[in-house]
Amino acid sequence: MTLQDFDKLNFDVILMSPPCQPFTRIGLQGDVADPRTKSFLYILELLPRLSKRPCFILLENVKGFETSAARDALLKTLRECDYSFQEFLISPTSLGIPNSRLRYFLIAKRPPGSFSFQTSAEIMEGFPMSESPDSLTVPHNNPTSSECEREKSGTIIFKMETEQELERKRMQDSQETVRRLQDFLQEDEQDMDQYLLPPKTLLRYALLMDVVQPSFRRSVCFTKGYGHYVEGTGSVLQSCVDVELESVFKNLEQLSEADKLKQLLQLKLRYFTPREIANLMGFPADFTFPKHISVKQQYRVLGNSLNVHVVSHLIRLMISK
Repeated sequence: MTLQDFDKLNFDVILMSPPCQPFTRIGLQGDVADPRTKSFLYILELLPRLSKRPCFILLENVKGFETSAARDALLKTLRECDYSFQEFLISPTSLGIPNSRLRYFLIAKRPPGSFSFQTSAEIMEGFPMSESPDSLTVPHNNPTSSECEREKSGTIIFKMETEQELERKRMQDSQETVRRLQDFLQEDEQDMDQYLLPPKTLLRYALLMDVVQPSFRRSVCFTKGYGHYVEGTGSVLQSCVDVELESVFKNLEQLSEADKLKQLLQLKLRYFTPREIANLMGFPADFTFPKHISVKQQYRVLGNSLNVHVVSHLIRLMISK
């Protein structure tokens, strides 16, 4: 679209989520040299030239964007266009949702209005204290910025986890202002067998999986590879909670393959269903996928999605006076 085309639209809001691949920590981090940033940079080029600039801008991206040249270009453009703005690093746990999905957000509004909260030149981790809903707010001393990162030191206790990792998980599960996973699970347990992890997957990846129980107050970020890949794509649920997790994994590597599988099957480990992930992502109860969309495709779409509650709260912050 040309400058003239944009001017004719006469829009008030830009909501954008540029491709994350140039900024993700596990990618090549091509930043502005990556061709996939061209559309974003084109918007930045057009913004100062618009005859009527939008009143509000909201941007989302992965953690890592905050250290990029693309982010520097964004802030430079916003300042040149007299926008007020605030940057955030936010995970749904900040709203009491038991799922870690740390993302970079920016909200901006143009003159002469100001935000209803005290802005900061620093990137805020979590929502402003005065703006978080009382029923959902969690303390700001949560380890937000390190939620999805693996610590490298310490003695391995069981599985492939260190003592520090286990302590971090215990702290997350002790946060009473975060709801339990059971509040987001499907009540109808029919047809759940299709989500059970197959024996081959159990034997190969058992020590790498993040296993959670319904009573837990945490789960790791669900990605588009969930259900297809195991490591680093999301938590799996222990359906049989009568079995102690530690006892199953203790000395597991010393067992024969048959005995190892027998041990692991006791846990009845399964994937979260697409509906349950949608619940954690804040989608309404009446949200459904078209019948022709496969489970794999549902996981891919949800893995590329945003948390509805986080974004809706940011929009309220952005437009409030």
